[in-house]
Amino acid sequence: MEGFKHLVVVKFKENVAVEEIVKGMEKLVSEVDAVKSFEWGQDIEGQEMLRQGFTHAFVMTFDKKEDYTAFVSHPSHVEFSATFSTAIEKIVLLDFPSVLAKAPA
Repeated sequence: MEGFKHLVVVKFKENVAVEEIVKGMEKLVSEVDAVKSFEWGQDIEGQEMLRQGFTHAFVMTFDKKEDYTAFVSHPSHVEFSATFSTAIEKIVLLDFPSVLAKAPA
C-alpha cells in the first residue's frame, strides 16, 4: 500500500499511563476518516544501545499528503496532541510518501 506515512517513535516519561495514551490514540484515529490505518507496538527485542531509550512506535497511513495535513489540523488531533506532548520524554517524527518495495503476500 503506497500513500503517505506518519511515523512517531517515543520514549514516555516515567509514571505515564501508556495504556491510556494508546487508548486515546486509537480513539483519535477512529474519529478521523483521513487515517486509513493505524499500527503501534512496543519494543521488546531492541538492544538499549541501539534503541536509545525509545520504547514505542506508532504508524499512521494516509492516501495522500493532503489527508495527513487535514489530520494535523483536525480538532481531535489538536486536542490529543496536548495530552500526548506532556507524556513524552523523547520523540522522533517522520512524515513521508511511502514506496512499496514488497507487497504483502
